[in-house]
Amino acid sequence: MNDILYEMIFRRKSFHIFRNTDNVPISKDELDDIRNAYSGFIPLIPKIRTAIRIVPEKETTCRRGGEYCILLYSEKKDGYLQNIGYLGEQLDLYLVSRNIGTLWFGIGRTEEASFEGMEYVIMFSIRKISDSSRFRKDMFRSKRKDIGEIWEGEQIPGVSDIVRFAPSACNSQPWLIKNDGDLLVYRYRKPGRRGIMPKALVPFYNRIDIGIFICFMDICLEHNGIEFEKTLYSDKGGDDEFVLNAGYRLAHNGADNGRVPCL
Repeated sequence: MNDILYEMIFRRKSFHIFRNTDNVPISKDELDDIRNAYSGFIPLIPKIRTAIRIVPEKETTCRRGGEYCILLYSEKKDGYLQNIGYLGEQLDLYLVSRNIGTLWFGIGRTEEASFEGMEYVIMFSIRKISDSSRFRKDMFRSKRKDIGEIWEGEQIPGVSDIVRFAPSACNSQPWLIKNDGDLLVYRYRKPGRRGIMPKALVPFYNRIDIGIFICFMDICLEHNGIEFEKTLYSDKGGDDEFVLNAGYRLAHNGADNGRVPCL
């Protein structure tokens, strides 16, 4: 992952509806670039096969004013939802770098429920944004949980304060990180709360969210020069309060203050 994706973290926003975009079309060359870029992204789980298809938004149930929808497909294997979130967020940030606005649209449906032996998982609505000022100007004004709500133990400057801005379904932010020398990333469900999502869908979308969050974590650790070994854990989508999804063994913290122990 490169620094362009890191820089786009501060610029990206969810276009819940596309208005006043000057109707500048996305060119064929740009569509080809999107497909080529996706093929070069790093998967969270390499053994899971995925693909994208780009179709006019009107060919889906999405009605957000986008020009196209990007449909994400995957083999249905253990970890496939986290993997799609991880790959999809790289795509999200890449699109921002091309001045293309995005919206993760979880409830969107397509008649093409399968593609080359893979199942449809989720889609983006996209549209060219000719006025770059329409992207986010100050990420820190976004509504997110305080660091203390998502992070236990010593914080890592440049990581703890940035990863909390990862997008999630209905802004549910279903994650908790425990720093006990290693970093442990949990899918977290606050008892008695699920927001506006139907209960049965919460584990599905929150596992995609965790993949998005892990993508942010990897980008931020790499940007700060913090080497790590990552271990993934199976999450079957149960309704437990805490479900461990990833562990990070940190080699060094890229600084001299000793905030994160060397392991």
